[in-house]
Amino acid sequence: MKIYIETYGCAANQADSDMMKELLKEHEFVSEQKADVIIVNTCGVKGSTENKIVDRLKKLKGKKVVVAGCLPKIIEKKLRKEFPGFSFIGPDQVTDIEEIIVDVNKGKQIIRLSGKPGQLVCLHNPKKIQPIMICKGCLGACAYCAAKNARGHLYSFPAEDIVRAVKCAVDNGAETILITAQDTGTYGLDIGTNIPALLKEVIEIPGEFKIRVGMMNPTYAIKFLNELIEVYKNSKIIKFIHVPVQAGSDSVLKLMNRRYKVADFKKIVKEFRKAIPEITISTDIICGFPGETEEDFQKTIELIKEVKPEVINISKFYLRPGTKAAEMKQLNSSVIKERSRKISALMKDIRRLNKQRAV
Repeated sequence: MKIYIETYGCAANQADSDMMKELLKEHEFVSEQKADVIIVNTCGVKGSTENKIVDRLKKLKGKKVVVAGCLPKIIEKKLRKEFPGFSFIGPDQVTDIEEIIVDVNKGKQIIRLSGKPGQLVCLHNPKKIQPIMICKGCLGACAYCAAKNARGHLYSFPAEDIVRAVKCAVDNGAETILITAQDTGTYGLDIGTNIPALLKEVIEIPGEFKIRVGMMNPTYAIKFLNELIEVYKNSKIIKFIHVPVQAGSDSVLKLMNRRYKVADFKKIVKEFRKAIPEITISTDIICGFPGETEEDFQKTIELIKEVKPEVINISKFYLRPGTKAAEMKQLNSSVIKERSRKISALMKDIRRLNKQRAV
């Protein structure tokens, strides 16, 4: 069978697509035009991405298509109405993909949006930078996040399965392992362990490779900060940490249901920089969350000026279906755009200053 896979979204989605490719390795991967079955692995975090994917799916009408990933669980009714001939599977159906595409190729429509995650798959043809998923779902309930509706509650893969998957990828040529999840900081909290303990096992794997740890929320990073910093000192771990603060106002964080305070974020950054001066701090900011006042926004500006993170991922607030934030009073779009513009300009200034210091 001839297959084409197209992937949108985060490293976790890419990890899912890589596992599907491994499970389908007996088949031939071809261009969209030559494929018997097309798999579109979708992302539902941002409204702009959803719109892009829906427009893409419209161009695939009349073909045998499996829509995978988060969107089928977030906007199931919309997708099934717009694309009645397509098949739809959720993020946990990755390991069923061979059986699914066989049925789809026979002309059957598959709707499979529930079930438990399957086992991790060893990748025998990995990329140089290979994402490995360590858990699915999360422990949060952020007011703006639709991914929780798609990925569900935390499910951590056993450490021995993760070690096996990493070793397999390294043995087959992967040079950098991207440890990924919806929130790597939650790893193991459902099975009596945590992310520092997992990293200690992964760094013991023989071979010349590096480890880059994916996003972890301040809520969990602060719980085992000292352990995390100690394991980060190992030469195999890339000195990069992604800790999304989202806002510099505790009032906004409460509206977001983020379950930490700005002081927690500051402490994480301070302690990492003290122990590992070369660390790169990456964070996320949402501009224009419902209820964010001008005073709240100025607190975000002041936080960025104080912390000076090396990387900021800036998002304009966009309501997502089925979230608490969608029920709140929305800010004017012009206000959201202006706040995003100001954060972007500030970040450019910080980068310029950082470059000058480096010289």
